[in-house]
Amino acid sequence: MPDFAEPLARLITEFKRLPGIGQKSAQRLAFHVLRAGREDAEHLAQALLDVKDKLGLCRICNNISDSDVCSYCADSNRDPRVVCVVEEPHNIIGIETTRQFEGRYHVLHGSLSPLRGIGPESLKLKNLVERIGEGEIQEVIVATNPTTEGEATAVYLARLLKPLGVKVTRIGMGIPVGSDLEFADEVTISKAMEGRREM
Repeated sequence: MPDFAEPLARLITEFKRLPGIGQKSAQRLAFHVLRAGREDAEHLAQALLDVKDKLGLCRICNNISDSDVCSYCADSNRDPRVVCVVEEPHNIIGIETTRQFEGRYHVLHGSLSPLRGIGPESLKLKNLVERIGEGEIQEVIVATNPTTEGEATAVYLARLLKPLGVKVTRIGMGIPVGSDLEFADEVTISKAMEGRREM
C-alpha cells in the first residue's frame, strides 16, 4: 500500500471498516472528501454524528426512529391488528415499496443462528409478546429472510406466538417474477409449490 499522509491514511482505514468497501473504494471516498470543500466535509461529519446522537429505537416496534414512536406506529391509518415481523429495519423498505401492506411492523434486529451464538434471548421478542398480550393484534406475518436462519426464526416465532391466540402466517416464497423455471433450484420450486394459491 502506498504511503499516505497520516490523516488521509486514517480516513481510508475508517472507510475500509464499512461493509462492502475495500481498499480501492476507501481510497476513492477519502480522496473525494479531500477534494471537497470544508463545508461538505462538515456536513458529512455532522450527518454521521446525528445518526449516532439523534436516532434510537421505537419503543413499540424497535424500528429506527428519531422520536419515541416511529412513523408507522404513530400512523392511525395503519391497521394495528396486523403486524409484519422483519429481521432488520431496512427490511421494512422493501415491504413498503409494494404499497400493499397497511399494518404495522415489529423488528427483531437479527435472526436465530446457533452457530453464531444468536439465540431467542438476543432478538427483540419481549415487546412483541407484550403487544400480542394486549389483545389488539390478530395476525402476525413472519417476513424473515428465506435463509436457514430466517426459516429457523420463522418456525420459532410460529411455535412461540400461536399459543397466544394469534394467526401466524409466513410470506410466500418461490419463483421471482420475470424469471424462468428452468433456472430455479429445487428448494425455490418446492417453496413456490408450497405457497401456491387458488386462482
